[in-house]
Amino acid sequence: MAFAMVKNSPLALRHPAALILPLTLLAAPALAQTGVKEDSVVLQPDKVKDDAPTVETVTEANLPDWTTANAKALLAFIKTVGDEGLFAKDYNPDALQAAIDSGDQDRLDKVATDSFLLLATHLRDGRTPNVARKQWFMTDSDTKDTPLIGLLTSALTTGGVAETLTGLDPVHPDFAVLKAALKTAKTPADANAIRVNMERWRWMPRNLGDRYVVSNVPEYLTRVIHGGTVIATHKAVVGKPTTPTPQLNPMATGIIVNPTWTLPKSIIAEGIGATIASNPARARAQGYTWTGSGKTLSVVQQPGANNALGVMKMEMLNPHAIYLHDTPSKAAFNAAARAFSHGCIRTERALHFSGLMAVYFAGKSPEEFGEAIASGKTTKFTFDNPFPVYVAYWTVVPGAKGGVTKLADIYGRDAPVVASFAKPGRAAAVVISPNPPAVVPTTPVAPTTAATSGIY
Repeated sequence: MAFAMVKNSPLALRHPAALILPLTLLAAPALAQTGVKEDSVVLQPDKVKDDAPTVETVTEANLPDWTTANAKALLAFIKTVGDEGLFAKDYNPDALQAAIDSGDQDRLDKVATDSFLLLATHLRDGRTPNVARKQWFMTDSDTKDTPLIGLLTSALTTGGVAETLTGLDPVHPDFAVLKAALKTAKTPADANAIRVNMERWRWMPRNLGDRYVVSNVPEYLTRVIHGGTVIATHKAVVGKPTTPTPQLNPMATGIIVNPTWTLPKSIIAEGIGATIASNPARARAQGYTWTGSGKTLSVVQQPGANNALGVMKMEMLNPHAIYLHDTPSKAAFNAAARAFSHGCIRTERALHFSGLMAVYFAGKSPEEFGEAIASGKTTKFTFDNPFPVYVAYWTVVPGAKGGVTKLADIYGRDAPVVASFAKPGRAAAVVISPNPPAVVPTTPVAPTTAATSGIY
């Protein structure tokens, strides 16, 4: 992704607080760098729905009329879809050519519509079946925002078939870099690695928005985007291969400074429960408070130097209990490969990160933020407008000096996608029905679910 330094960005010029903020943060109390035992919960995805949700239906009697010129434009585009990271054979070019040559209008309308809708589905939503998208839980509004039947009608009316299909590409410049790199890939393996990541871009919303936070797990980096500009980049610690971080895009609603930590039952059972029973004074010294006993024991760690969440936690509600937070274990940020957590994203320079959140997204002054930190009390800064946090997984990214860089596939998630290239792709998101259906689904079906708790 593109980089921009805060002090040189247009945003900093509009908001002088961006330059004052680091001085405030330096005055905040330092946190001890102590080790903290972590949770051992592992994500357990439920059964995956392996087909694209049916969100549109058209009957054979209402198929659009294809002119020969539009059909030939579609055929020409299909022959070049290798540039899009797709495979021409998927879209039946031989049958389309035969339909064009046949002079049979009904046949042409059916074949061309089939090919267009399948190709448009793959360009908009990705080709990869859900079963090959390991722990991918991002929601994508493109199905609702870009209905394909209307898109097809517009393309045929304007004669802009190729332009319409190209217009389905993700708008982020990183996708364009991957697309350009695919043309110069030196080996089939290099080409497949690029295709995998072009696919992942298509699994996400086409437009990420004007402001958001994105953590790229294989890159071990978190970036803050405001006004379309990268205003900060922070090192990240992500999940270990045995407790991998899932991919999701919850809305961030606020930043909590000096947070408390409610311990999952697994950690209570692993040690702190015994400490509370045998040496409650020691547990209190470590900041723990509790109610109940035995199986009903509930433990909360209060804010302080030993708190496992450090000085801040991003509030981003999701069923996987994944969030961005600080850590007292700062040494982990010095490693090149930083897959040490049990799922959550630990964030380097957490005072700076949470200060940006408070100033840019919650409308607070640097002084207000500094006072909240210094108080030691749990304080929540609610964002004026919630924004998405994208926890992504790109293993090929733009290089610092041009071209692309291949990152380590720390969770082995590329291989299932590559394997899917040799199999049929996901079905079209439009069903062509011989008769009007009794019920037309209008709400996309969530592709996967998972139930987890307390991942840290």
